[in-house]
Amino acid sequence: MGYTNPMRLISKTIATALFLGLMSFSVNAASLVMFDRKGCPWCAKWHAEIGVEAYNAAPEGRAAPLRVLDVASPRPKDLKGIGGVVGTPTFVLVENGREIDRMVGYPGKQVFFGKVQLMLDKLSGADKQYKTIVVQ
Repeated sequence: MGYTNPMRLISKTIATALFLGLMSFSVNAASLVMFDRKGCPWCAKWHAEIGVEAYNAAPEGRAAPLRVLDVASPRPKDLKGIGGVVGTPTFVLVENGREIDRMVGYPGKQVFFGKVQLMLDKLSGADKQYKTIVVQ
């Protein structure tokens, strides 16, 4: 067994950690923001038919995790640049704080995932590896 230089091992460990940290940052640069309103029947329908957990587990959710915000609440600092939201639900695809696309309303499960896939295609560097197949 040979001698392993501890400084070299530490350098490799740090380099690996930095690489993995940068990779996770770039993967999570996009998110889908759902503007919700208490008492909104279409929001309730979306939550009943899809829901946050199921969306985030789908390939689309891994590409752009969902954040749900009340439309009447103040916007978080990273979403101040998003234009006016009137109707609910409104789904806004955001990448690095910039609005990429939006969908107003909930058109049903099948159309929702199709539209989200089209929205994700607009992301910079989109690899188009997401495809949730919805069978009724």
